Amino acid sequence: MICRPAVMRRLALLLLGAGLATGCAHRPGPPADLEGLLPTPLLLLGELHDAPEHQALQADTVRQLAGRGELAAVVLEMVEQGRDTRRLPPDANEAQVREALDWTGDRNASAWPWAVYGPVVMAAVRDGVPVLGGNLPRAQMRAAMGDAALDAVLPEVALQRQREAIRDGHCGLLPDTQIGPMTRVQLARDRAMARTAVAALAPGKTVLLIAGNGHVQRDLGVPRHLPPGQSHRVVMALARDAAAAPVADPAQADRIWLTPARPEKDHCAEMRQQMGR
Repeated sequence: MICRPAVMRRLALLLLGAGLATGCAHRPGPPADLEGLLPTPLLLLGELHDAPEHQALQADTVRQLAGRGELAAVVLEMVEQGRDTRRLPPDANEAQVREALDWTGDRNASAWPWAVYGPVVMAAVRDGVPVLGGNLPRAQMRAAMGDAALDAVLPEVALQRQREAIRDGHCGLLPDTQIGPMTRVQLARDRAMARTAVAALAPGKTVLLIAGNGHVQRDLGVPRHLPPGQSHRVVMALARDAAAAPVADPAQADRIWLTPARPEKDHCAEMRQQMGR
């Protein structure tokens, strides 16, 4: 799975904050390449959470689609289901938008800095496009941990891959008894985002879903939870040198967007510190 340490570190912080488990500014960059991806009713756009160039590409994607009058909604992993900007006018200020999305104080800003995602959100709001929370609410995480039915969502081989991704993403710090429950949370989050996106579909327009690469990956993530035959496209954004870039595997994504490689960061050291290990 792509960028699992960063993704799982954020999930661990959310779960720890809920009692369930043991700032960068917008940077302009090249326009997002949508050629050949449209039209599609659903565009899943993956990211590395700590690559501001990826959020810049997202903001550009919003502006391109909205400028054509083709953007139905923006669904975010970074916001819980049930929160949205539907009732806000296009000239709403950032404080109003953050309040509508519950993106205030420590509740959300610690995991998802507004300085990083604000330009993406506000680009949609300014064009009158609703921004919808797609992630599983924290209050539902404990129930998801105990929902054995989620184990049947993926084929056995894929489920084991997801479990190993959870283990590796937590840098081997989770006890074995937590691997299964945490995998179920991951699956429940993907299901929640899929349901939110499908509910927002509109004829002749595109719903844009923004989430970590692992969530949009076709063989393990949100696409697994879409209705059979639901048309969609998947883009995964990577921060790598062109020489090291993988070719898009149709089983995972339709396209890979590349941005420059970023300095190496020891996510496991951060996680050990945050988990008191």
